[in-house]
Amino acid sequence: MKLRLGVVGAGNMGTALVAGIVSSKALAARSITVTDVDARKWALLGKKYAVRTAADNQAVARWAQALVLCVKPQQVPELLKEVGGLLSPDGWVMSVAAGIQTKQIEAVLGRVGVVRVMPNTPALMGAGALVYCLGRHARRSQEIAAVTILSTLGKVWKTTESHMDAVTALSGSGPAYVFYLAECLVAAGTALGLPAPLADALARQTVWGAGRMLAESSDPAGELRRRVTSPGGTTEAALKVLTGRAMDTLFKDALAAACRRSKELSTLDKEMKT
Repeated sequence: MKLRLGVVGAGNMGTALVAGIVSSKALAARSITVTDVDARKWALLGKKYAVRTAADNQAVARWAQALVLCVKPQQVPELLKEVGGLLSPDGWVMSVAAGIQTKQIEAVLGRVGVVRVMPNTPALMGAGALVYCLGRHARRSQEIAAVTILSTLGKVWKTTESHMDAVTALSGSGPAYVFYLAECLVAAGTALGLPAPLADALARQTVWGAGRMLAESSDPAGELRRRVTSPGGTTEAALKVLTGRAMDTLFKDALAAACRRSKELSTLDKEMKT
């Protein structure tokens, strides 16, 4: 694929994107230009992956055929003001900023193709869950290019924009829930007398192994759970505590809170008017 790709933001996701594209050879390294407010970050990416670098966002916007917004949601309004009118007539935008809607980007940049993406941090290891939706003006060729790029970071799904806040709550924030589960397992194990290093190692391996089983099996999670829950056994005893304390309701409430916060981040229209 031939495409001049500009990456604005050299944080975790920008770095993952560059690493995935270069290692998979989806694009030539010199077809990518990176910028960031922290010059050390883009300089490091330039040295490590042999990509182009630039000192300002406007230079990247003028050069790129596709511009990836790898910045925090709060930074998007100012960034769009900065690059507005600089994209080529066939240019398009891919945004990984949580909560920012395609129509909000279109309101500033005009009739440009917009691909909104919700990744998650395992993308740093090529094991991400990446979900995207399209803006009103996105072309099929732009969608294909976006999927090719995103596929270097993990598995990719398409959905409607109405589902993106829920996606953010489930898979976007999901790794943190799993990490918290591991923390809890370690704490509980040490409370039972296990040495901390052993509890930590067992928690890591258990989460990894269970995750791999779930990923590689076509069976629902509930069925996998039932298979390891013997009547009257230790697992059943533990699960009775978790279900008795309504762990499912707790997760529903937690994801609902994350979903609400994702909606709250859609403040671009208000910020652009102030």
